[in-house]
Amino acid sequence: MPVIKTFSPEETAGVGEKLAALLRPGDVICLNGDLGAGKTRLAQGVARGLGIEGPVTSPTFTLINEYQGGLTLYHIDVYRLDSPAEMEDLGCAEYFYGEGVTLVEWADKVKDLLPGERLDIYIKRSPEGEDVREIIAVPRGERYRYLAEELTKVVRAGD
Repeated sequence: MPVIKTFSPEETAGVGEKLAALLRPGDVICLNGDLGAGKTRLAQGVARGLGIEGPVTSPTFTLINEYQGGLTLYHIDVYRLDSPAEMEDLGCAEYFYGEGVTLVEWADKVKDLLPGERLDIYIKRSPEGEDVREIIAVPRGERYRYLAEELTKVVRAGD
């Protein structure tokens, strides 16, 4: 898997913005990484790329935020859930197959409930510096293989 490196929080958000240009209704993006790795920054970039105005924050306490833009963004944060069953009780499956894009932070906590086809994105701090991040997109399914390949191309091209 190719590694995308970013050197600032703004660049991490920029990767999300480029990803947004490739998304379509029904896409599921799963973000994974340690606390402070940049999941919410990437999510903010996706929102900006979808034409969503206003602040986009991690829904850690509300669990789900819905934003209206060119596409609806369902932003789910499962950090505070104690079990996958709690996510099931929230009715998250309807978001996965809805008319918008679903973005799940801390997705590994509920991986058994996620659609089989999705894009898993792993973000980690690099030993190269405090603001340097390594982003790896792992596709699950043909649609997401295309997304990962195109994202890597546009980021490398600097578009």
